Amino acid sequence: MIEVKEMTYYKKFIAVSNFIKLLDSFVLPLVKKHMDNERIDELNKIWQEKLKVIPRDISDQDKFEIAYSNWIWKWSIAFKFIKEHLGENGIEEFKRADIEALKQKDSRLKMLTLKGIRAISPSVAFSMIEKQMAYEMQVFTPAEVIELNKERLVFDIQHCKLLDFSECEDVCLIGCQEIFPKLFAEHLKVKMDTDRIDSSCTVTLTPLE
Repeated sequence: MIEVKEMTYYKKFIAVSNFIKLLDSFVLPLVKKHMDNERIDELNKIWQEKLKVIPRDISDQDKFEIAYSNWIWKWSIAFKFIKEHLGENGIEEFKRADIEALKQKDSRLKMLTLKGIRAISPSVAFSMIEKQMAYEMQVFTPAEVIELNKERLVFDIQHCKLLDFSECEDVCLIGCQEIFPKLFAEHLKVKMDTDRIDSSCTVTLTPLE
């Protein structure tokens, strides 16, 4: 097992809250583009019926757990809503919009710096990405880093937290197995492979040539 700096529950809560804001930033415009305000109201109503209020006077861990649940449900509901009303074309547009929104999380300066470092030393650039991903994986699920070197980063996930939400499996099938691999390839020049068996998974990141 390779030691990774532990992320606090406060930082996990902030990260998940930002993912929720990011979801709103592309889903609502997508619905408005192809439908009408009634559909936006309908989607918001479905969200509100499922999501939980986060009290201020609870622990950071409890805030994170509620926010995490809200995020998974909100993403899954949005995906199903788009699929129902817009079909396969809507799904493809949803995935592309999600990828482009996720790209905006990283500042232009950060990406220019990474591009410059990659031009000089691809292995150093990949090492930077590895460290960031090893840390940020803690937002999504408990995972053990079993390999970390210049060639690859490997996570062993004994039980994925995403799959605690049985009705939201599309978060895994579409989010983890389609959206994030495309994001990493386009944005970070990294190949992401997932090998899922039931609720466990091995995630491998390797640099693209």
